[in-house]
Amino acid sequence: MHLATVKRRQTPRLSRLPAANIIRDYKALSLNPPSSPATPKQGILDLGIEIERVIAGIEMGVLENGTPYLTQRGLAGMSGAARSTLQELTLEWETAHQTGIFGSKRVSWFKDYLAEKAYGEPSLYIEIRKDGSAHYAYPDVVCMAVIEYFAFEAQRTNETALKSFRQLARFGLQSFIYEALGYAPPDKWKYYHDRVSLLVGGAPDGYFIVFNEVGGMIVDLINADVGVNDKTIPDISVGKAWGSYWTKNNLENTYGPRVVFEHNYPSYYPQAASNPQRPWAYPNEALAEFRRWFRHEYLTTRFPKYILTKAHLIGGQEEAKRIGQIYQPRALSGP
Repeated sequence: MHLATVKRRQTPRLSRLPAANIIRDYKALSLNPPSSPATPKQGILDLGIEIERVIAGIEMGVLENGTPYLTQRGLAGMSGAARSTLQELTLEWETAHQTGIFGSKRVSWFKDYLAEKAYGEPSLYIEIRKDGSAHYAYPDVVCMAVIEYFAFEAQRTNETALKSFRQLARFGLQSFIYEALGYAPPDKWKYYHDRVSLLVGGAPDGYFIVFNEVGGMIVDLINADVGVNDKTIPDISVGKAWGSYWTKNNLENTYGPRVVFEHNYPSYYPQAASNPQRPWAYPNEALAEFRRWFRHEYLTTRFPKYILTKAHLIGGQEEAKRIGQIYQPRALSGP
C-alpha cells in the first residue's frame, strides 16, 4: 500500500497537541517564493476574513464561516513549492473542470484525493474581498492535498513538504491554524438561542411573527453547518418574501391589517446599532396561509436560491445544492 495512503487514513482531523513545535520549525526556514499570484477565475464570495496573520513566515487565517486557510504565499512556505508552481496547478485544475478532462497524472491525483474529502469545487481557492481587492484563500483540505502531493507524489523529493506532512499528520492543519491564531470556533447555536430568548413573547396578542414560524428551517440550517449568525439571518429572507406576497395579493383585505412591533438584536450583533427593530407581525387568521406559502412556495423555490448564496460551505456548491433540495417535494410511492 502506498505510504501516502496509509498516512492519510491515520491523519486526525483535530488534536490537542500544541502548535508551538511546528511554528518553531518554520521559523528556521528560509522562504523566498516567487511573488506572482494565481490568476483569478471565479466570482468573489460574500464572505469575510475572521482573522489573518503571519506566523513564523506562514500567512494563514480563518474565514467567517470557520474555514481555516493558507494564502498562496503561506501554502508555498508549508509545501516547499514555488508560487509559480502553485499557480500552474491552480490553472490546471480550473482548466480540467472547465473541459471535464483530467488528463495529467497530477491533476488526476488531486481529483481523486479531493473527491475523498467531498471537495469538488472548480477552483482550489476561495476568492473573497479584502481591503477592496480580490484575495485568495486555499482551504485546509486543499492545503493538505498540496502538501501530501509534494511530499510523496512529485518527481523530486521535497523535504519541506515531507516535514510539514509528518508534523501535520499528528496534529491536523485545522488545529494548527486555529491554535496558532488563537481562534476558538464559536458555539453554532449561540446566535439562534440568544435571538429566541429576546423574542419570547414578542408577538403582539393575536398576531404571529415570521421568526417563530421558521424556527424549524433555521434549526435545519444549523444542523447542516450553515452558519446562522449576524451575517446569515434566514428570517429576513423569509420576511421580505412573505411581505411581498402579502402586498401583491392584498391579503390585508382578507385577514386584516398587519402591525409593526419592536424587537432588539443581541448587543453583539452589528444590527443592534439600529435597535429597536420594527418588523411586521401578521394577524393569526393568516397563519394557515403563511404556513401553506412557506411550505409549498418559499421552501421549494426561494429557499434553494437563498442557500446557494451561502455556497462558501465547507462542501461548496455541491453541498449547498444538497441542502437546498432538502425541502423539495417527494413523490408518493405507489401501493
